Amino acid sequence: MNDCLVMCTAESERQVLAVKDSVEKAMDEKGYHLLGLEGVQVGSWILMDYDDVVVHVFKTGVREAYGLDRLWSDAKRVLLSRAQSAESAAPTRPRVTKEHSLKQRG
Repeated sequence: MNDCLVMCTAESERQVLAVKDSVEKAMDEKGYHLLGLEGVQVGSWILMDYDDVVVHVFKTGVREAYGLDRLWSDAKRVLLSRAQSAESAAPTRPRVTKEHSLKQRG
């Protein structure tokens, strides 16, 4: 369903929201269009759907509780250091409209 699944952990609800804002800004600059956003009200787990890239931002403890790492244990892992910028993690691509993305999904 998607090409890339990004999972990260933050220490507090405030940090979860800050990571969300940072990801949103970086992805927007790279031309990705946010199709879905869930969990902002609670702040312990935010899901960001960019069609072929899905981002999960977890508060510490929540990631382990849901166990998505186990669910995707056979996927290729790419560990990113704190020093790596969002620019190196997200490739540049043209803007995709919601209508175009929905058509691609079928």
